[in-house]
Amino acid sequence: MYDILTLNKISQIGLKELDSKYTVSDACENPDGIIVRSAAMHEFDFSEKTLAVARAGAGVNNIPVDKCTEKGIVVFNTPGANANAVKELVIAGLMLSSRRVAAAYDWCKTLKGEGENVGKLVEKGKSQFAGPEILGKTLGVVGLGAIGRLVAVAANNLGMKIVGYDPYFNDALKGELPADTEYVDSLDAIYEKSDYITLHLPCTSETKGMINAETIAKMKDGARILNFARGELVKGADMAEAVTSGKIGAYVTDFPSDEVIGVENVTALPHLGASTPESEENCAYMAAVEIREYLEKGNIKNSVNFPNIELDVEGERVAVIHHNALNVMNDVLGAFMSAGIETKGFNSKAKGDYAYTLVAADSIPDAVINALKGNDDIIKVRKI
Repeated sequence: MYDILTLNKISQIGLKELDSKYTVSDACENPDGIIVRSAAMHEFDFSEKTLAVARAGAGVNNIPVDKCTEKGIVVFNTPGANANAVKELVIAGLMLSSRRVAAAYDWCKTLKGEGENVGKLVEKGKSQFAGPEILGKTLGVVGLGAIGRLVAVAANNLGMKIVGYDPYFNDALKGELPADTEYVDSLDAIYEKSDYITLHLPCTSETKGMINAETIAKMKDGARILNFARGELVKGADMAEAVTSGKIGAYVTDFPSDEVIGVENVTALPHLGASTPESEENCAYMAAVEIREYLEKGNIKNSVNFPNIELDVEGERVAVIHHNALNVMNDVLGAFMSAGIETKGFNSKAKGDYAYTLVAADSIPDAVINALKGNDDIIKVRKI
């Protein structure tokens, strides 16, 4: 039996993937696994029993990944599960940034009570909400992951020219992007060429505050910025000043901050990117499957802190999380040899300073596990 803790409301579509071997609760004290959406976990007191955390979404800023890694807890995310939902809102953001729809909508509310004068007032006042079409304009896509690629295709279908930047982009994925996409090797090239810029990258120590007064100065006058990735990518005060001065034509963000709320030509939305029933179901399903595969088989897919590993063989398994040291793999196989056990499958990969080894055999005695527990480089070992 496995105990699963949910820290947010998780779609039942996903939780159905956890069968009778699982007890799922929002009040579990010593969970084997945790499924979370947006709940902050940086002060969370992890149980020694906890083996995995699955984030029903892409970003893991709310999870203390380094702390989990040190404890041998595998952290999963669900890349691509909410990509379509975010893409659709980004396309809406393109329109909102151009046509001043939100401001026009608010203005129309002020005409209530004007009676027969409404029509005349509309014709007189509509010019203040004029804005350009996106047809033929250049969209700079920063980050060509699952969401960025979908946005590029949709915008291209609406007649936009696409310029893409992603230092980690795999050329094999070019077939998923418009054939006439222009790929550039620097953010400066994006800033120089783009009428619109959309951000689709994680917030790291390198990317935090990347849109600031200095980088904004490199952009076209009147450029429009869309941020449906992470609020911390943009320095709010610098953006507010740039929009107020007219250097930036409009800013649409899914991450309101005090600096930008209420600024004219800023449209701030309350983090609606993945707020669709389809997205929540997709994320919950993927998170549940990741947890199940790891707890029951030791397989890892879509982990942000340990390498992807899968063994497609029958039998018992030993899963070993350890520091990235060659002697550990030798020690693991040596423990099997010392016990006279023939292995049926073996896989070991590293990710940075940490590694994961998975070994299968027909039957694995406790002597193998006990032999490994005394190794200082081994963080966690378990038999499945």
